[in-house]
Amino acid sequence: MTTMQQTESTWTLYKRILPYLHGLWRYFAVSVIAMIVVAATGPAFAYLIKPLINEGFVEKNMASMQWIPMAVVFLFIVRGSANYINEYTTSYLSSTLVWQLRSELFTRLLSLPVGYFNENSRGRVMSRITNDANNITNAGFNVITVLAKDGVSVLGLLGLLFYLDWQLTLFTFITFPLIAWCVRKISKRLRGLSHQNQQAMGEVVQVLSEAIDGVRVIRVYGGQEYEQSRLNRYANGLRRNIIKQASANAISSAVTQLLIAISLACVLWFAARRAAHSGFTAGDFMSFLSAMIMMFDPIKRMTGVMSTLQNGLAAAHSVFSFLDLSPEVDKGSNRLPENIGDIEFKNVVYRYPGTEKNAVNDFNLTIKQGSMVALVGASGCGKTTTANLIPRFFDVTAGELCIAGKNIQDYTLNHLRERMALVSQDVVLFNDSIANNIAYGRTDTDEATIIAAARAANAWDFIEKLPEGLHTHIGEHGLKLSGGQRQRIAIARALLKDAPILILDEATSALDTESERQVQAALETLMQNRTTIVIAHRLSTVEQADTIVVMHEGQIVEQGTHQTLLAKKGRYAHLYEMQFNE
Repeated sequence: MTTMQQTESTWTLYKRILPYLHGLWRYFAVSVIAMIVVAATGPAFAYLIKPLINEGFVEKNMASMQWIPMAVVFLFIVRGSANYINEYTTSYLSSTLVWQLRSELFTRLLSLPVGYFNENSRGRVMSRITNDANNITNAGFNVITVLAKDGVSVLGLLGLLFYLDWQLTLFTFITFPLIAWCVRKISKRLRGLSHQNQQAMGEVVQVLSEAIDGVRVIRVYGGQEYEQSRLNRYANGLRRNIIKQASANAISSAVTQLLIAISLACVLWFAARRAAHSGFTAGDFMSFLSAMIMMFDPIKRMTGVMSTLQNGLAAAHSVFSFLDLSPEVDKGSNRLPENIGDIEFKNVVYRYPGTEKNAVNDFNLTIKQGSMVALVGASGCGKTTTANLIPRFFDVTAGELCIAGKNIQDYTLNHLRERMALVSQDVVLFNDSIANNIAYGRTDTDEATIIAAARAANAWDFIEKLPEGLHTHIGEHGLKLSGGQRQRIAIARALLKDAPILILDEATSALDTESERQVQAALETLMQNRTTIVIAHRLSTVEQADTIVVMHEGQIVEQGTHQTLLAKKGRYAHLYEMQFNE
C-alpha cells in the first residue's frame, strides 16, 4: 500500500468513526477546549521564566517577584482543572463509542447468514466484538487527545521560540524532515504487525472457547498437552508480534530523541555565541531553553503514539469490514396466511459454497398441511440441509421452495420463522433460568402459561423438584440438567411458541431408553395439528409418519408409509432391518 493510499484509508476510517459522535458534540467540544487550555499553559509557563530570571535574579526587582509566583500557582490550577475535564470527557466519549460499536457489531452478528458461521472462526468473530471494538478508541479519542493537546503545545512553544529568537529557532527545524521520515517508515511496519496481532488474538480466543466447551472430552481423551501446545503456539506468535511492535516503537522513539538531542546541542552552542555578541539575556536563554526542553515530551508522545494509532486503525478496519458484511437477504414483503397450506419442494438444488457436489439435488416433495413427514437415510445424505432450507437458514441454489403457493423468499424472514419451531439433537439453552429458556423470545408470557407448556412437555415433574423451580439457573448450555431434561425444556419452548410448522432434527437420538420414552411422549403432544418435518436416525420413532422420505446423496430414492416401504423391500427395509437386528 502506497503512502497516499494509506493516508486515504486512514481518513476513510476516521470518517466512519465520526458519525458515532452524533449527539456527543458538546462533550467533544468541551474536551477540545480543555485540551487547548492544557496545551497553552506550557508555553505560558516557559514565558514566565524570562521575567523570573531577568527581574528576580539579575535585576533584583522584588516588586516584580511578588506577582510571578502567584501567576505560576494560578497557571497550574487552570492546567489541573482543564486536564481533569479533558480526561473525564475523553473517557466518556471513548466508552460510549465502544458501547455503540459493540452493540452494532452484535446486531450485525445476529443478522448474518447461517453459512457465515460455518466458514469463519468463532474466536475471530468474538475478538472483533471484545478486543477490536475497544482498540478503536485508541485510533479515535486517545490519539486525537495526544495529537491535539501535544500538537497545540508544540505549536505554542514554537511560537514562543520564534518570539524569543527566530534565528535560534530555525535550528529546531533541522531534524524535522528526518523525524517525519522515520515516523512514516515505522508506521507502515506497525500497521502490518497490528493486523497480524488481530489474527493471532482471534486464534487464541478460539482455542480458549473450544477448551471451555470441550473440557470433558479433553480430559477423558487426554488432550491437555495438545490443547496446551495449540494455545502456546498462537500465544507465542502473539508475543513475538508484540515484541516486534515494542522494538519498532522503541527504535522510532530513540531515533527521534537522538535527533532532538543533536538539535539541542546545536542550539546551546549557537545560543552561547549569541549571548556573547548580542542582547540575548540570561532570561531569554533560560526561557528559550525551558521551552525547548518542554517540547521533548510532547514530540516523544506524538511519535510514540504511532504504535497506538496503527493498532487502532487496524482494529477499525477489522470492525468496519465486519459491519460491511451483507446480512441475510430479506426482500420479501408478504406474511404467511393463518392457513399455511402445503410446503412444496420443486426441483430444489442446494450446494454449499466452495464445494463441487450438490448437498440436495433435484428434490421434489409436497408436505401436506398438518401431516408428518420423516426424512431418513444414512448420515450425510442431505436430511438436515433439506430441513434447513424451510426456515431459510440457507437459500436454494436452484429450483423453488413454496409455502401456501408462494416462494418462501416472498415472505419476510421474521414472519416466516415466526410460524416455525425447531427442536434439534443439539439443544441450545442459555445460561438463564428455566422459565426464561422456555419463554425465550416471548417477553409477555406469564408463569401459568410457562407451567402449562412444561407440563405438556413432561418437564414439570423434574422442574418443581429443583431448588428454585422455574427460576433455577441451568448453567452454560444447560449443563446442570440431564440430556433428557434439556430436550424436554426445548420441547416446552416449542409448545409455548405454538407455531404451525415444526422441525424435529433427530430430537431423541442421543437419549437413553427412559428419557427417549418421556421425550417421545412430549413430542407426540407437540406434533398434534402441526405440519411436522422429522429428521430421524432411529426409524422406530417415525413408524407413524404420514410419509417417510428415504434420501441418498441429496435425492429421494423412496417415499411412502412405513408398511408400504417395508413391503417394497428396498433401501428403507434394509435400513430398518439393520436397526432391528441391532
